[in-house]
Amino acid sequence: MKVICVIVSSVDGKTTKNNNPDVYHWSSKEDQKYFFALIKKNDLLIMGRKTFDNAKHLMEHKKGKLRVVMTTQPEKFSKLMQKDILEFTSEPPKKLLQKLAKKGFQQALLLGGATTNTAFAKSNLIDEVWLTIEPFLFGKGNAFFDDFFVDLKLTLISTKKLNKQGTLLLKYTVSKN
Repeated sequence: MKVICVIVSSVDGKTTKNNNPDVYHWSSKEDQKYFFALIKKNDLLIMGRKTFDNAKHLMEHKKGKLRVVMTTQPEKFSKLMQKDILEFTSEPPKKLLQKLAKKGFQQALLLGGATTNTAFAKSNLIDEVWLTIEPFLFGKGNAFFDDFFVDLKLTLISTKKLNKQGTLLLKYTVSKN
């Protein structure tokens, strides 16, 4: 299964502004439009529990689109679970992708956060990285990955300037060695 890691960050690589997890507060309208169009086009979205908590108020749950939330305690979310629409799991990434491939999925958007991105990177399961860079420097904030040594070699596929301010969309493929 193809896994595309989708990230928005500041120029200094921060995915949050200081301790505020609300990326919609600082990300550009152009990136938000791109991101929501991407969500509409893809049937499988994988994210961590913190990302889910911060974005759940924006989500529309409907048949034909599966959101999988990775958490160490999926049982805490049993009341929210909707089979084949919103599921919670503690399965390791490789096992999860195998299960989802058996259901017929061929592509997944990996929407973070750092712990989930790191779990997929550790298992060498990220095929592409689609990175929006917003023209800000935050200094403090979360990074793409947890404090873990990640060694992914990327090759640029495309670049696109999204607005006059200099928001850039960079798409990379991950070299598999």
